[in-house]
Amino acid sequence: MSCKRVYLNRGKEESLKRFHPWVFSGAIHRIEGVPEEGEIVEVYDSEGHFLATGHCQIGSIAVRILSFEKETIDKTFWKKRLEAACRLRRQAGFTGSAANNIYRLVHGEGDFLPGLIVDIYAGTAVIQAHSPGMHIVRNELAEALQDVMGHSIQNIYYKSETTLPFKAGLDAENGYLTGGPDTPGVAVENGLTFRVDWEKGQKTGFFIDQRDNRSLLERYSEGKSVLNMFCYTGGFSCYALRGGAQLVHSVDSSPKAVALADENVRLNFPGDPRHQSFAEDAFKYLEKMGDRYDLIVLDPPAFAKHRNVLKNALQGYRKLNAIAFEKIKPGGILFTFSCSQVVTKNDFRLAVFSAAAQSGRKVKILHQLAQPADHPINIYHPEGEYLKGLILSVE
Repeated sequence: MSCKRVYLNRGKEESLKRFHPWVFSGAIHRIEGVPEEGEIVEVYDSEGHFLATGHCQIGSIAVRILSFEKETIDKTFWKKRLEAACRLRRQAGFTGSAANNIYRLVHGEGDFLPGLIVDIYAGTAVIQAHSPGMHIVRNELAEALQDVMGHSIQNIYYKSETTLPFKAGLDAENGYLTGGPDTPGVAVENGLTFRVDWEKGQKTGFFIDQRDNRSLLERYSEGKSVLNMFCYTGGFSCYALRGGAQLVHSVDSSPKAVALADENVRLNFPGDPRHQSFAEDAFKYLEKMGDRYDLIVLDPPAFAKHRNVLKNALQGYRKLNAIAFEKIKPGGILFTFSCSQVVTKNDFRLAVFSAAAQSGRKVKILHQLAQPADHPINIYHPEGEYLKGLILSVE
């Protein structure tokens, strides 16, 4: 069956000719037929020249491009893309290691599979769809994934209830596509063991993108009093303890997150008196904490998921970092992050600069941080560079 066709306004094909993987609704001149939500469509310029094939959807992003060639989008296509993603992770050393069986296998546009996330936790793969098209083919994707990964994957869990566009009306339900909940949700990152709750936890259950940055924190932790703010699973806390910190405090507004952080500390450092956790609002805790910490981690949730709230988000980053600059001990180290896609590296750096200037302290940049290699950035899709971080020395 031939695909329905999307024709662009004159001049709106330039971004696709530069291989950007999105077609915005305002670029469309007309559509032949009425494609269903998530249906495969072909995109043409105003003169009828083929440009690309992709999934259509309601909203600002009207088509997510899967291929810039005329090819059939089927299980063979998905398998080929998954094989390429797996090959990249193998080359980067993420597969086949007993000391590290947590990694991202598919990172949306970064793996030329827009709208799809696949995370691996030991023998479980968690699939997350961010587009109706990927939701519709979830079972086909699971079959292709099983073919590619073989016996290394026993369970495939689908988790997309909160990530699909609400306008699509898909009524997605989370659940196992293959396997089941028999395998305990425990996996290993750089030799540390973590309880991963892919069924009820945030994202797919664990913030894999901070792996390298957690390792870097371990190097700075010896003898330090450490505050892990927005701790969630306690990843930074565990690395700080292994790095020889004298004191580690984990803070999160969610009691469930704090309980999970406590459990992960117990898994790795049972009975260790150096760790204490607090279920409390971040800003309230920072305001009253005094100057007891000489290493602070600020890893907040995304302050801005849409551009219309960017101004408020930048104010939030300035306020958060200003308190940390004010309270951290002289000679302290600040790890500060933004995971908001709409906040650019320059936006974030300017917000932190403004906070530093407000504090009047001497501040040096030691490292500029980003997402790791299993979260690749499609060079034609700069929006994929979402994780920004700075390690700062504060005198």
